[in-house]
Amino acid sequence: MEFIKTTELDSKYNHLEKMSVSELLININTEDKIVPLAVERVIPEIENLVFNIVTRMKNGGRLFYIGAGTSGRLGIVDASECPPTFGVPHELVVGIIAGGDIAIRKAVEFAEDDTEQGWIDLQEQKISQNDTVIGIAASGTTPYVIGALKKCNKYDILTGCITCNHNSPLSTVSKHPIEVIVGSEFVTGSSRMKAGTAQKLVLNMISTAVMIQLGKIKGNKMVDMQLSNHKLVDRGVKMIMSELQVSSEEAKKLLEQHKNVRLAISNYDKKNK
Repeated sequence: MEFIKTTELDSKYNHLEKMSVSELLININTEDKIVPLAVERVIPEIENLVFNIVTRMKNGGRLFYIGAGTSGRLGIVDASECPPTFGVPHELVVGIIAGGDIAIRKAVEFAEDDTEQGWIDLQEQKISQNDTVIGIAASGTTPYVIGALKKCNKYDILTGCITCNHNSPLSTVSKHPIEVIVGSEFVTGSSRMKAGTAQKLVLNMISTAVMIQLGKIKGNKMVDMQLSNHKLVDRGVKMIMSELQVSSEEAKKLLEQHKNVRLAISNYDKKNK
């Protein structure tokens, strides 16, 4: 069957330049509403991938996201939020982008077209069979990502992908493909829009579910978060107050002593049993 990029199909809307600001916003929002329903349809595939990631992480594995352009940036954003949110090492979830760190801010010409560089970038991270690599590409045709996943498969490293086209080349080289079909973009081919939103939602689901399964949340609270600013310190104090039914002053003392919400709670419980 011929591979058709739905992400490249003509927009359902035309003469965008003639629309009022209100019309533009309403129509963009109408299209955006498609995204969560498309994600809902692939929850079983996401669940399967999460289960396999957790199994490997419990054996010392790590999670890598690899992509180019918007897709690569989304992976880096998700990875970079894991340490402050869940208190895990920066090396546990890693985002890699074609063209290197400079590509986070500025497009690097033709970086995504190199079929070998993705694997080279992964090797620099000393990737192993316990690790998982998720390729992110709205089109599902990015050579940088496809080449990396092919090599991962060769060395028995678990692979997954997040794409917005059905039966893409990326899906065929991924052991756990996640295909969120959101259709054509409001601006034809601008996959930073619905496709980017879909990828972000799936990344949120994967990293959050994985971390909860690894025990990084207590109840519904981020008890392992890094206390890296006043807002988070205040949040930590309130968590301790709520959990232990102590005053603000005592909660602050516990947090200052233990530098971690989970440790503050657990040591208080031990002391007062």
